[in-house]
Amino acid sequence: MSKLRLLVVDDEPLIRKDLRNTLASLPDLEIIAECGSGQDAIREIANAAPDLVLLDVQMPDCSGLDVVREVGAKHMPAVIFVTAYDDYAVRAFELNAVDYVLKPFEQARLRDDVERARKRISQDHQVTLPQRLEALLESQTRKWAERLVVRNADRYEFVASHSIDWIESANNYVQLHCGRKQYLLGETLTNLEARLDPAKFVRVHRGRIVNTERIVAVHPLFSGTYEMELADGIRITTGRQYKQIVQNLIRK
Repeated sequence: MSKLRLLVVDDEPLIRKDLRNTLASLPDLEIIAECGSGQDAIREIANAAPDLVLLDVQMPDCSGLDVVREVGAKHMPAVIFVTAYDDYAVRAFELNAVDYVLKPFEQARLRDDVERARKRISQDHQVTLPQRLEALLESQTRKWAERLVVRNADRYEFVASHSIDWIESANNYVQLHCGRKQYLLGETLTNLEARLDPAKFVRVHRGRIVNTERIVAVHPLFSGTYEMELADGIRITTGRQYKQIVQNLIRK
């Protein structure tokens, strides 16, 4: 490949300017166009056939994922999604091995991501991109569990997901805390996490998941941990390795 032909897509002019200025020093890179909307991006991808797209996830007219759906995963050039601090999006990208950068972005990280994309394109690693994008699109249309079925002695009880305050691990089981009621479900915390809507349920500790709609306050503790205060007065301590996730919740 000679020059890497790049399309920048973001609805914020200042963000586009920052992206352009940050990447100006990279050798053999040409920014062929900028788009401020998803619809413009769809047309530009079809007309200009860029090698790489920096694609904003959230735009007023349509999302970055809508752009991929419209263009088609098989016809999509290499893509790096640009997203604000959004646990839901980031988790989806990481699960499907799709590249992304966070706003506000770090200049060095952005340059590294673009250079890594260049190498993937030149080494023909893009053959797996359509499959990764298809998996990403599928994950966004998945139906999350609206209720859980818990066996209690000789009967089965139905627990609505929205009634859960928080969940804690109990070896190969999980304890569902729903107000004054508790249920023991025969499933690991990791498996249950994959079935719950990540826009509502967030893992804040190796052994705890919390319903974000129940959080009324967050209290900083020592060493990057926090104490979450729930609507019923329960307080849950977060894990140190989940510091960024908690901070993302605070920023929303």
